[in-house]
Amino acid sequence: MYTAITFIAFTAFVAFYSWFKLRKEKLDSKDGYFLGGRSLTGVVIAGSMLLTNISTEHLIGMNGSSYKNGFIIIAWEVTSAIALVVAAIYFVPKYLKMGLTTIPEYLEKRFDSTTRTLVALFLMVSFIVTLLPIVLYTGAINIESIFNISEVLNVSKEQGLWITVVSIGVLGSIYAIFGGLKAVAVSDTINGYGLLIGGLAIPIIALVSIGDGNPIAGLTKVYNHSPEKFNVIGAKDSVLPFEVLFTGLIINQLYFWSMNQTIVQRALGAKNLVEAQKGLLYTGVLKILVPIIIILPGVIGFYYFGDSLYDKQDMIYPELIKKVLPIGLVGIFAAIVMGAVLSTFNSVLNSAATIFSIDVYKRHFGRNATDKKLVKIGKLTSAVLAVFAILVAPMVANAPDGLYQLLQQLNGIFFIPIASIMLAGFFLKKISATGAKAALFIGLAFYILTTFVFKLNIHFVHLWGIEFVLNVIVMFAVSYFYPNHKKSVEEEHDYVEMKEWKYTKPMAIALCVITVLIYVLLGTN
Repeated sequence: MYTAITFIAFTAFVAFYSWFKLRKEKLDSKDGYFLGGRSLTGVVIAGSMLLTNISTEHLIGMNGSSYKNGFIIIAWEVTSAIALVVAAIYFVPKYLKMGLTTIPEYLEKRFDSTTRTLVALFLMVSFIVTLLPIVLYTGAINIESIFNISEVLNVSKEQGLWITVVSIGVLGSIYAIFGGLKAVAVSDTINGYGLLIGGLAIPIIALVSIGDGNPIAGLTKVYNHSPEKFNVIGAKDSVLPFEVLFTGLIINQLYFWSMNQTIVQRALGAKNLVEAQKGLLYTGVLKILVPIIIILPGVIGFYYFGDSLYDKQDMIYPELIKKVLPIGLVGIFAAIVMGAVLSTFNSVLNSAATIFSIDVYKRHFGRNATDKKLVKIGKLTSAVLAVFAILVAPMVANAPDGLYQLLQQLNGIFFIPIASIMLAGFFLKKISATGAKAALFIGLAFYILTTFVFKLNIHFVHLWGIEFVLNVIVMFAVSYFYPNHKKSVEEEHDYVEMKEWKYTKPMAIALCVITVLIYVLLGTN
């Protein structure tokens, strides 16, 4: 009962605070609804980026994976810092100069309107098929496990999960539909820092308990119990071999942090370049700290439970929460977890609504649509996608390598082809629109066939690297026969001030050095 009261109290506080901050905002204009009125600060951008990225698919999925595989999966996190450096120094300044609302807008300026529409539709499908259902399902696992909803309502475990999925889906939709990006970003900031504090509390309380009051002694015990779990260098046959850092992983990270609408939309809503760069580099710092929250608890779970949950790895984090947290804090932490779910869910809904309204509806159905009409279409899109996601969510259960690995495999279907043509757009001036479109479809077909049909004995992240090279070859070959005649004009707008943040380069260097040090220090096990 106490758990439920603290849960409701914290969730209500976040909702009230978000409403209070937004009560005077103009949410019926395009910039107001989709870009938070171009008024976001560095701290809000970092909190929102972190929470849009870190959701229950990380808390549950990555801790489940580290419980089984150890620290080798840290590569997913710490290499993000390098990609965020590239985004802060190169990509986001370009986007802000062009005054973009969506990433596909750039593709029309560089290639043509068909490429823009295709990528917009690719993104919409990827949101519905991969990210939204997995976020909803992992959130439902956590909430069902903490509150035993199936027992309380006297229904089966499966029905309990369904009820939780629908509840989270409806609540997340309300935020995204009625508040736009600013509501998402403001609620994310509270939940984001709540997640950092609450997430850090789990391993710290566990280590204090294991070490009889001394967390360092606790960490030493956990390390001595299974030192192999702390090694960050993955073997060739492991779930994440070390070599993937130099093939497909860096392409994926560049895409995710520099070209992914759901993430970059926060930086596009910055009040100026200084705040955008602060937000991106603060996020880089947070990503280096985040393994303490989403990897270490899984290894501590192995200390407590041994291999008893190996066939149910995605249950390790909820079990650890129940084991180590005092009863009064379980409700608050469940509310923070709920916030993490809602954050990613409503961020993706907001980005999908932005892409559909600006890149599909305005271009093909309502060229003269007013801002009010676009906002209305955006809200309708969010509602329809939410219903689809709720229906698809239970289908992602029982992923053999865990839910996080499944999410990454599915992401590769869309991320790598889009990353290929975005990078070609920026760096290879000879690539034509026809070449870009050919690479989109050939890359898509190659990855689906090699990952899900023929199942080659090659790690899927290596396949990303192979696909990227294939896409570049296809683009050059097709552009040779159908050359690029379009003069790429990067118009400059003065929507926001473009002065660079003075600490951008020192922070960028520090983040890159720390990332390398993590591998040097933890790779010698």
